[in-house]
Order: sequence, then C-alpha cells, then structure tokens
Amino acid sequence: MNKQEILNRINTKITEKIKNFETLIAETRASNNDTKSSMGDKYETGREMLQQEINNLQRQLNETLNQQAILQKITSDPSEKVQNGALVKTDKGLFYIAASIGEIIVENQKIMTVSAESPLVKAMFGKKTGDVFAINTMTQTIENIW
Repeated sequence: MNKQEILNRINTKITEKIKNFETLIAETRASNNDTKSSMGDKYETGREMLQQEINNLQRQLNETLNQQAILQKITSDPSEKVQNGALVKTDKGLFYIAASIGEIIVENQKIMTVSAESPLVKAMFGKKTGDVFAINTMTQTIENIW
C-alpha cells in the first residue's frame, strides 16, 4: 500500500476545502457589504445573520487549516505501531491516521481517514500487529500496520 499516495490524496482534498471556504467567505463578505451600503437599519438582522455565517465559515476554515498543519508533520515512513501517519488494517476495515476527511479510495481499496483524536484511534493507539482492542463493545484485531 502506497502511503505517499494516500497522503497526497488527503493533502489535495484539504487544499480544495481551504480554497472553497476562502471563496465562500469572500462571497459572503461581499454580499454583507452590499447589504450595508444599499439597505437601511431595518435590515440589521439580515446583516447579523450574514456575519454569523462568515464566523461559522471562518471557524470551519481554521479547523481545516489545523488539519493541514497536522498533515505537514506526517511522513510516509513505515510504522510498527498505531500512531499518526500509520495505515492500519483491522478485521473491520482499513484506517489511515492523519486528518478526518472521510473515506478515500486508493489502489481500489476503501480507506477511512481518521483523526488521532477520534475514539477509534485512541482505543488502538500504540498497539501493534496482532493486538486486539475494543470500542463500543466491538472488538477488532489489528492485522497489519504500514
């Protein structure tokens, strides 16, 4: 399994998300400025709602930028135990520990990208091939780690 390809795919998705949030923020700010200049005080509520939307988008952008910062510290070096940057195969699926961006498909394999902060990763962190861990009363066996 090519970990560098997985990492590249995740980086691409994160970069696209960042660009998307920046565009949405710019467009929302522009519509907020249009409202300010052309409408009277009775539209204060509309402007406040737009500002809340900008704040929400900014928060999501910051979270995505944090994910990108975490990714920059991850290498594609092989792992012997479950840690950041490890690709872990259990009897229930294939997991890449980096940033949580959902499912990706690499080399016709479904890989779930998960954050090191997720309960699943916390349950398996530090374990090695052959170890068993449990989450939500479901046990999983680690079959391989790359």
